[in-house]
Amino acid sequence: MKTICDWENCNEIGNYKAPIEKDNSRKFRLLCLEHIKIFNKKWNYFSNMNDQEVEYFIKSDLTWHKPTKVFGSSENFFRILWDNALEDKLNIFQSANYKEYKKSKLSSKDRDALEILELKYDVKWEEIHKKFKILVKKYHPDKNFGSKQHEDKLKKITLAYSQLKMTMGKEK
Repeated sequence: MKTICDWENCNEIGNYKAPIEKDNSRKFRLLCLEHIKIFNKKWNYFSNMNDQEVEYFIKSDLTWHKPTKVFGSSENFFRILWDNALEDKLNIFQSANYKEYKKSKLSSKDRDALEILELKYDVKWEEIHKKFKILVKKYHPDKNFGSKQHEDKLKKITLAYSQLKMTMGKEK
């Protein structure tokens, strides 16, 4: 069923919404194209407002007409989020690994490689090389009766060493 235009003495189909009240977008009337053009030319949301009211409206429009709180106020949502985000309930930021991680300028691949080799982030190349030799002897398939588990571990160790060799080389 088609709705007829709400303009007086008009029988065209009303497809376009025109607000009835200024501050109520839910109450509207339907107008045809010709009459919505006339309505829009005459419509002035700011009529009957003084300069201060218009300025206040524009400023509050920046926050979608929602009340705002000073960041430091106790009921500010973002302040509550921020405070809880900084709470270190698991002591992650207190752990030695995090402190080493934060200080290092290594890439995530290098850090992962050092973890596979069971080394700290501030390690020297000679220590990496020495640890690699120890781990190769420990996990070599010939020494572990062809164990698939040890072979997979050795592959990871070799890949980790290759990664570190590319980035750290012979002492960077």
